[in-house]
Amino acid sequence: MKIICIGRNYADHISELNNERPTEPVIFMKPDSAILPNKNPFVIPAFSNDIHHEVEILVKICRVGKHIDAKFANKYYEEIGLGIDFTARDVQSKLKEKGLPWEKAKAFDHSAVIGSFTSKKNYTSLENINFELKSNGTTVQEGNTSLMLWKIDELIAYVSQYFTLKIGDIIFTGTPKGVAKVTEGDVLEGFIEGKSMFKIQIR
Repeated sequence: MKIICIGRNYADHISELNNERPTEPVIFMKPDSAILPNKNPFVIPAFSNDIHHEVEILVKICRVGKHIDAKFANKYYEEIGLGIDFTARDVQSKLKEKGLPWEKAKAFDHSAVIGSFTSKKNYTSLENINFELKSNGTTVQEGNTSLMLWKIDELIAYVSQYFTLKIGDIIFTGTPKGVAKVTEGDVLEGFIEGKSMFKIQIR
């Protein structure tokens, strides 16, 4: 499986990092080695002093597809979930200054938290889903899928122009504002519509 991540898909997050608003989705990838094993803590890597949490709605692909029309994209996933794209912000900033790829900052081992998945049928509209991340019991990020610049079906259609989507692939759909540094001892818990989807410790 592969992990396909969308950057800069929420206007407020673009503003908080002083990034340029894109005219099309920003795509980057994580390898399967980026997945944090279930129930394991996230260990802050030695190469960074500024790891940020970025909570995101996830989509799990359930059938093979290429050049998917947006109006048919809903047939390519049955479940959504929640996860974290951990980012080494200090490393990323240096790479961006030099115009280099982000992989070292975004795709390092255990940088992808993949929480529980739930049927999309549990929601009246996938374009109006509330989600949040709590750190030590306090909400630090909250968003709603209505605020996405590109909705889930649009992302699937766009991504499939470049990459064949396969069963088990996961799309990280972008993070809302509120990204911040994690520190040793933090406990992060993610929720969709008030339901806990993951809980991890930082070490």
